[in-house]
Amino acid sequence: MITTVFGYLCATKVFGIELLGAALGIFLLASGSAALNHLQEAVFDAQMERTKNRPIPSGKISEKNVFGIILILSIVGSVLLFISSGFIGVLLGLLALLWYNGIYTPLKRKTSFAIIPGSVIGAIPPVVGWVTGGGNVFDPQALLIAFFFFIWQIPHFWLLLLAFGKDYEDAGYPTLKKYFSENQLARITYVWICVTGVTGLLMPLFSIIDISFASIGILVLVITLIIRSAKLLNEHIDKQSLRKVFLEINLFVVVLILFISIEKIILL
Repeated sequence: MITTVFGYLCATKVFGIELLGAALGIFLLASGSAALNHLQEAVFDAQMERTKNRPIPSGKISEKNVFGIILILSIVGSVLLFISSGFIGVLLGLLALLWYNGIYTPLKRKTSFAIIPGSVIGAIPPVVGWVTGGGNVFDPQALLIAFFFFIWQIPHFWLLLLAFGKDYEDAGYPTLKKYFSENQLARITYVWICVTGVTGLLMPLFSIIDISFASIGILVLVITLIIRSAKLLNEHIDKQSLRKVFLEINLFVVVLILFISIEKIILL
């Protein structure tokens, strides 16, 4: 929802009522997709400490009722997207849902590299916002924004894997620890974090923002992220350090969005 608003602000300098419809539509579709994911993975969620108390495995809701929730959320979300963003917007929204539940979710059971194609999902909502704001799906700026959110999700997930890897293994999910040691995986994740930061630096070059306070702020953010995440290069990494880096990379994305959004609003 937030990245949809971000994509819209990057595309236009005028707030319109269609932004509300697009953001809410994406929120409802994402919620429907999450509900479907809970249904698809209920058996596996019950085997993991981190997810065993979710509504379905804990018995708080029946699978029959979940179907109703999925349908309502998905239909209402699609209608809102169609009204606010047109055919392209609703097509992108449904693509995200189908990609998440039809491709990424089953692929997780087959390969530990599923997160790479799975990251396409997070790249779609900002493009919906861009289209709602009058932009074209294939505009270079839209593609860069999509690429930024695509890249960010990979270290975001791998940090979770490092912190909760045993949970995934207990539920029978293939993990990257089959191919890499924990230290190797931490170093690879650090490279992805650096790439995420460098991709953020491309925003001014693609005219998403001007060379201004926002671009200077992004430069400071990137340097801070790279330095603070360097703890992943340590020989011994504890769960607390992993959680701190996880928090920092997500905070980096949020603050970057705020910097650019504030500049867009100021220049209205």
